[in-house]
Amino acid sequence: MCCFSGPVEEVSGTKIFGRIDGDWQYIVYEMKFSAAEEVAMVLPIPVTPGSGEQAVRFINFEDYPDFFGDLDALFPRGEAPAADDMSLSDDFCEPVQVLEVQEVGAFEASFVPTIADFVRLDPRFRLPEGIWSELGDYQDFGFAVFKLAAGRSQHVHPMAFSFPTRDPKTVFFPTVHVHDEKFHSKAQFNHQLYCQSDSALTWQESEGVASRGVDMAKVQGVVSVEGKCFRQFLSGLRDNADYYRAA
Repeated sequence: MCCFSGPVEEVSGTKIFGRIDGDWQYIVYEMKFSAAEEVAMVLPIPVTPGSGEQAVRFINFEDYPDFFGDLDALFPRGEAPAADDMSLSDDFCEPVQVLEVQEVGAFEASFVPTIADFVRLDPRFRLPEGIWSELGDYQDFGFAVFKLAAGRSQHVHPMAFSFPTRDPKTVFFPTVHVHDEKFHSKAQFNHQLYCQSDSALTWQESEGVASRGVDMAKVQGVVSVEGKCFRQFLSGLRDNADYYRAA
């Protein structure tokens, strides 16, 4: 689902779209959540190592709150098939300069290029020290950070960005969970994943190309016009890890 810098009371309705375009990957992320205090959502992403602080391009989807509804309309009615078996993934320096904060629709967003750079982020929006070593192999990942306001049952507009990926043959979905400032090896999943890909695997296929249902003027290149879309559900108690599938 995602990693939060502080406690959240509820997270539900997570939807993630991913697409590879050359050496770049797009991600669009949506959820409902409740939090008593302001928190940050942190998404680890497999950027090409050494990409620098400007590697992530944040994309404003404020004018397209119905993006995932339009995606769903492309698919035949009925339950999606069960999830396939594509693999689930298995001392800081002193700050030199604060990380750039960008206004992206209703959010403030930052890109943290390495774990060591979290010290340059507002302390309210950092995960507890040592959490990434518990989570696994994230030592050379980058991190997209979205600052979220306090509130109950918030349904915020989709968060979108692109990044230079280290593996253009694989679509990455940030699904690892940290909701109570602790890592648990198992977690409850309630996700819908979407992608455009040359490899359908066992995912549900859309009835037509994306342009039949998606407002292509609003997606700003995130979705390929003529490509079909694929959808998959992840639910129940699963290994707490990120999800990958062939591009």
